[in-house]
Parts: sequence; structure tokens; C-alpha cells
Amino acid sequence: MYKLVALDMDGTLLNSQKEISVRTKQAINDAREQGAHVVLASGRPLEGMADYLAQLGMTSNDDYVLSYNASLVQRVGNKEVIRKQIMKGSDAKNIASLSHDLGVFVHAFSPTRGLITPQNNTFTQHESTINGVEVTEIDFSELDNDEEIIKVMMVADSEILSAAIAQLPESLYEQYTIVQSAPFFLELLNPKSNKGAGVAMLAEHLNINPSEVICMGDAGNDHHMIEYAGLGVAMGNATEDTKALANHITDTNDNDGVAKVIEEFILMRS
Repeated sequence: MYKLVALDMDGTLLNSQKEISVRTKQAINDAREQGAHVVLASGRPLEGMADYLAQLGMTSNDDYVLSYNASLVQRVGNKEVIRKQIMKGSDAKNIASLSHDLGVFVHAFSPTRGLITPQNNTFTQHESTINGVEVTEIDFSELDNDEEIIKVMMVADSEILSAAIAQLPESLYEQYTIVQSAPFFLELLNPKSNKGAGVAMLAEHLNINPSEVICMGDAGNDHHMIEYAGLGVAMGNATEDTKALANHITDTNDNDGVAKVIEEFILMRS
């Protein structure tokens, strides 16, 4: 029996209108009533998930989220952090310098300053809008080397970002977990931080075996958890490399793909 379901949000739980369908809400509710834990695992901060968590009734201290691509694992109710693998100001400085050389924008999330960027841009503004957080412009050289930074992102038009990714030094992949969450977002995280590690930690916390876990996603930042899960699910709209890793491919996010997995594998509806 599957006891834990970890869901990516954008492109997975949410449809193209950034909404959770009625059928998906019902399936999640029924699974939770049956005793399964359902958690959201997203590149977003908790603030960017709050409205959706409220819609799903997942707002207590017994509910958890994996925020910032599992850099933080938190209880929803009191926001207690039960796992934290983050970065430092020195990392943000180094990545900002490299981003400048590669011709892409950069922004980062700070526990104290929120969403920060040396230069506001369309992509950082999009991040601000979807998460309901303000943007603060700050020269990253002003950051203290030991200041806590949750994650850093290179952001640009998809073609420009793809060209930059092709030029990243190999050593960077040894320093950080690097995942692409959208065609215009490249995320650099603490090397011990990824959704798979976050789900594994939470499963252990809840005394749940990997074989009892379902993880669903659509993009590169979901790969670690899809590989970890007893049932790793790719959405019908997922990238081809994501589908290649999955045990199961469901329908698209616009056609209740999440609900169909929960109905089949947890609720046992034909």
C-alpha cells in the first residue's frame, strides 16, 4: 500500500491555468481520509504554496511541504523546519559573477531578505508574482560570505539559458545540485538538497519505506524524487528525459493526471 504521495506543483498538480481541478482535489482528499500522507514538493517557497495548501485543507502541523526544491522541509502549520540544506552569500556571489559572464540574470532567496536580485527583470518579476513575494534589488557583493541563502537561480529566455547551461563548468556540478525547473529557470542548490533527498528524509521521519512512496513530476527538478519513489510517475506533459526515468506515465496536468494515479494506485478505483 502506498502511504506517501509527493507532488510537484507547476506542470503537475496545477493545470495550465494554475488551478487544482475538482477531480484532483477530491482524489487527494479521499487519499488523505484513507490515511495516506500527501505533500507538495516544489521549487516555490512556502508562501507560494499557501493558497493551494489551504484549498487542499493541508494546513496543520501534521502536514508537510518540501519548499525551494526541498532545501527546506517544513511543517505547514507552524512553519517549523525539520530539514535544512542551504547555501551561503559566498555561493550567491560566485554564481552571480558567472551569470554575468554568461549573459543571464540571477536571483536568490534569502531567509531574511526574501527574493533578491542585482537587476530586476521579467523572469524575477514572474517569480515574484507566482509566489506573492516582493523583489529587493541588491548588489550581491554586499552579501556577507556566511549569510544564509536558500537557493540561487540563473534566469533568462529559454534559448539564452540553454546556451548558458552548455557553457557551465563541470566543477559547478560538483559544488551544487543543479536542476532546471522551467525552460527559463535554472536552480542551483546545496549539493545535499534535492526533492529526492527531501522526500527520503520525510519518509524516514514518518516511518514509511521507499516502496510505499509515490512521487509525481514533469521536469528536471523532479528527477531525484521520481528515481527515489517506489512508484515514480511522469506527467503526460513531462519532458522526455523525465518520462524515461519514470515507472509510470500518467495523463497530462490539464487532464487530471494526478487524480488518475491516486485513484488507481491508492483508492483502487478501476
